[in-house]
Amino acid sequence: MLIRHIGHAEFLVETESGLRIVIDPYDESCGYPVEKLQADVALVSHHHHDHDAVNLLEGSPRTIDKAGEYTLESGILLTAVAGDHDDAGGAKRGKTLHFLLEAEGLRVVHLGDLGCRLTPENAEKLKNPDILMVPVGGFYTIDAAQAKETAEQLNARTILPMHYRTKYNADWPISGPEDFLELFASGDIQKDGEILRVTRGDRTCQPKVFMFKE
Repeated sequence: MLIRHIGHAEFLVETESGLRIVIDPYDESCGYPVEKLQADVALVSHHHHDHDAVNLLEGSPRTIDKAGEYTLESGILLTAVAGDHDDAGGAKRGKTLHFLLEAEGLRVVHLGDLGCRLTPENAEKLKNPDILMVPVGGFYTIDAAQAKETAEQLNARTILPMHYRTKYNADWPISGPEDFLELFASGDIQKDGEILRVTRGDRTCQPKVFMFKE
């Protein structure tokens, strides 16, 4: 499995079979460069402009934006779990989906715009991910400390931080990834990655935190 962080909360996951899954595509207003990605499946955690720009994807992908269980392809399963975008039961910013992708013997979790602690029920459904994509910037989502707590709650093997301030969204009221990275030993962090390649057999060789190059 190959994983690329396109920017913000957008990731491209490509399976060994060639299935291309894009999660939370953003639009031009986010400030990030927009890459025209070919996609077979688009996962949309919620309908905010920085997470649902499916129209910018190529290939007429199947779009999943509702909670439920889905078969994307033989042996590739997706569970979309409803959660909260804020700490007031969704009253401030609405709901979000958390995605669990099961493929190639791996569990890959993307938490969308999680804005509070996971419920025990959701934590049970999402537990033990080999890869965890978690927001760390705060304000709109959980912050660095809450992200680490969530990763520990889920027993995540490798963490991919997302939804933080960069040079592209420097005026947003969120934090950069530094606060999150400071919570880990330097030896646990791999920085400036281009693509994360992970298989069931090499999971123990992966870093605790993998930071993609901006």
